[in-house]
Amino acid sequence: MAEPTISFARGAPSLDIIDVEGLREAAARAFANDPAGATAYGTSVGYPRLRAWIAERHGVEPERVLVTNGSMQADAFLFEHLVAPGDDVVVERPTYDRTLLSLRERGARVHQVELRADGIDVEAFGALLAGATTGAPVRPKLAHIIPNFQNPAGYTLSPEKRRALLALAAAHDFVIFEDDPYVELRFSGERLPTMLSLDPARVVYASSFSKTVCPGIRVGYLVGPPDTIAAIAKLATNTYISPSMVSQSIVYEFCASGALERSIETVRTALAKRARTLETALRRELPEAELVPPEGGYFTWVTLPEGTDVHALFTKAAELGVAFVKGTDFLLEGGENTLRLAYSGVTPEEIEEGVGRLAAAYRSLLAAA
Repeated sequence: MAEPTISFARGAPSLDIIDVEGLREAAARAFANDPAGATAYGTSVGYPRLRAWIAERHGVEPERVLVTNGSMQADAFLFEHLVAPGDDVVVERPTYDRTLLSLRERGARVHQVELRADGIDVEAFGALLAGATTGAPVRPKLAHIIPNFQNPAGYTLSPEKRRALLALAAAHDFVIFEDDPYVELRFSGERLPTMLSLDPARVVYASSFSKTVCPGIRVGYLVGPPDTIAAIAKLATNTYISPSMVSQSIVYEFCASGALERSIETVRTALAKRARTLETALRRELPEAELVPPEGGYFTWVTLPEGTDVHALFTKAAELGVAFVKGTDFLLEGGENTLRLAYSGVTPEEIEEGVGRLAAAYRSLLAAA
C-alpha cells in the first residue's frame, strides 16, 4: 500500500494548531449576544462590530474599512475598481499565482520586478518607471506588494525599502496595494511598521483571518482612503448585497475575547518549529538547495542548481508521495529550477520524511541524466 502523500503545496494551517474550541465558543456568543446582527443580510461594508474592531486595531476610522468574504475577494474588488484593460501594474517576481491570474484576466499589463531577500528591488522598480528597461516610461495604476513573509518566497520587505516604495508612489502617482495576510505570524525578528501607517493616503491595505483563525472562516478586509472604500462598497453591494454576517460575527467574538492573540501565539510557535525543521532537513538532505530562512509566515522558496527541471521533479516527487508548487507558477517566465515549500500544514515528522522523499526524487533525476 502506497504511503500517504506529504503535501508542501497548501498554504494553510493544520488542524492541530486551529483553536476549534475557541471558535465553537465564539459562535455560541455571536448568536447569544447579537442574534439579529449575525443572521441578517447586513450591508456590504461588513459586520459593524468587526469593522470597528479592525479600524481600532489599525488606528483608522471605520469608514476606511471594508470587511469581505476572504482577502481574495478584497483583492478582486480593488482590482475591479482600479485596474482597466491595458493598465500597467507592477508586482513582485515571484508573486502569488492567483494575483497574476486575476490581473492578467483583467487585461492588465503586468510587470514583474525582481524580489530580493529584503524585498522588491527598488532600484529596478525605479528604472522600470523611468523606461530604462522598456524603452518608454511605465505609469502603473498600482503596485502589488506582499511585505511580510511573502507568498511564495517567504521574504520580508525592509524598513528602508518600505519608505523608498512610498517615495516612488508619491513621485509617480500610483497606489501601493499592501497585501499583508501573514503580518501576525512573525516568529523571529522585530515587527515592522506597515506602509499603511506611514502613508494612509497612498496605500490600500488588505489582510485576512484565514491565517490566524482558520481558513474556512473566509473573512478578509481592506483598509484605504474613504472614497476608495465607498466605491468598493458599491461594487460589493452589486455583487452580493453583503458578506457573511455569521462568519464575521464569529470572528468578532473570537477577536474581542482575546482568543485571537492566544491563537496567534499557538500558530507562531508551531510555525517556528516547522520552519527550523524544514531548513535543517533541506541543508542535510538537499545541500544543493539555496534558501533564505523566513522570519515568519508559511513558505520557503527553494532554488536548485541551474538546469534542474522543476516540472520533471514535480512528477518524480509525486511518484514518491510528496507534493510542492513549482516556482514557474509564480512567474511570467523563467524559474524552471525553483519551487515553493509550505510548512504550515505539515508536522515536523512529516517535514523530515517529505524532504527525504524530495531529495530522493532529485537524486533520481540526476542519475537518469
